[in-house]
Amino acid sequence: MFHIYKLPILAAALFLLATSVSVADERYSPIKDELVSKECGACHMAFQPEMLPKRSWKKIVGNLSDHFGEVVSLDAMTKEHIASYLQDNAADSGWWGGKFMRGIKNHMTPLRITETPHWIREHKGEVPSQLWSSPKVKSKANCIACHRRANRGDYDDD
Repeated sequence: MFHIYKLPILAAALFLLATSVSVADERYSPIKDELVSKECGACHMAFQPEMLPKRSWKKIVGNLSDHFGEVVSLDAMTKEHIASYLQDNAADSGWWGGKFMRGIKNHMTPLRITETPHWIREHKGEVPSQLWSSPKVKSKANCIACHRRANRGDYDDD
């Protein structure tokens, strides 16, 4: 039997669930591994693993001899450690799949976060195309130019 005194508890639980979902929509887990932060962050912001599926991280780390036009030299142990961390925390590593998996078909292996359907949806119509080549932004991969706390996983636009 349902008791009327349980309504405030139910209402509070629903409120907390709703607010945590809306906040979580713009936030990702920060990189918690020092080696990943150090090695990936030496040349660019270390991107949160939840932004690509496992197969994408596997391919990216597997081809460091041509890492977006650069040669990245890592010893085998470091490379394996980074690959494991990225794949263990990838967009498709959880039971729910994550928002970056929305629109990515099983046959797709995106190599750029900026080419995922989620990223495109979030930026389409919001960001003028000339902004990407501005001296302050330089490229679509420079998240921190607009999202000041992106390196901590916070991509809130407000």
